[in-house]
Amino acid sequence: MSAQKGSMDSGASRKRMKPGVQEKIGDEAESQIVLVQEEGFETNQVGSEEMELNISLVLEKIENFTQRVSELLESGKTMLKELCNEFEEKLIMIHKEQVEKWQEEIKELRALDASNEEANALLQNARYVLQLTRND
Repeated sequence: MSAQKGSMDSGASRKRMKPGVQEKIGDEAESQIVLVQEEGFETNQVGSEEMELNISLVLEKIENFTQRVSELLESGKTMLKELCNEFEEKLIMIHKEQVEKWQEEIKELRALDASNEEANALLQNARYVLQLTRND
């Protein structure tokens, strides 16, 4: 299909160029198409055994690298989940401790208030007794 496209392009160019130049450009386009096919991953030509071995080694490197990346991703996900769980547990513990401190502070404030109310009641009773003794 590419070869047909190349010949179509050169066909469009033939209208403007001399016949000798047309053949030269057509040959160059075809040679570029062959080079692109040779450089691509999918080629119909069978290469030498050494080249096939090199290609299979590169494909094996790709597979090994892909496997390593996949393993790293999985271990990273596991580590992040563990870290997230630890963070959540510690944050919950900090919250619980702080709430307990504030609840203790509330108890102390209530005890202080009760003590103040008791003292205030004693003082009012003492004033009342003093006023009664002064008035007598």
